[in-house]
Amino acid sequence: MLSVQEISDRLEIQQVLAEYSHAVDQQEWDLLDDVFAADAVLDYRATGVEAADVASLKSFLAGVMPHLTPYYHLTGTTRIFIDGDRADTRTLCLNPLGAGGHGSLIGNWYVDRWARTAAGWRIAERRYEPCFDFSLAGGGR
Repeated sequence: MLSVQEISDRLEIQQVLAEYSHAVDQQEWDLLDDVFAADAVLDYRATGVEAADVASLKSFLAGVMPHLTPYYHLTGTTRIFIDGDRADTRTLCLNPLGAGGHGSLIGNWYVDRWARTAAGWRIAERRYEPCFDFSLAGGGR
């Protein structure tokens, strides 16, 4: 049976994952500071991006996301393993997006290592792991 603390931790982690999607989809880049630890290590190399920290990820997203409309992030199916002030998660993300009249439905996993901070749970490490990329006719509108 889950303890009240573990239920609370799980809900907070799920909320932070939702905040990530909101920040990217609304292009509110500074909200990512409430998702990632200040010294987070990010591995998005599978996308061709060398974003190794939060500042470089924010810069990359701000430059590319406006060109990929329409888009959104739908996360779900999160496995959560909590061990004290650390946690590991694996979250499925579906990401339909358009670009230049064509679109894709991208599926990926976010493989995250978390740290409990004074401000709450934050992602300390993230690895982007691709699942699939389906082309859509007509840009997905």
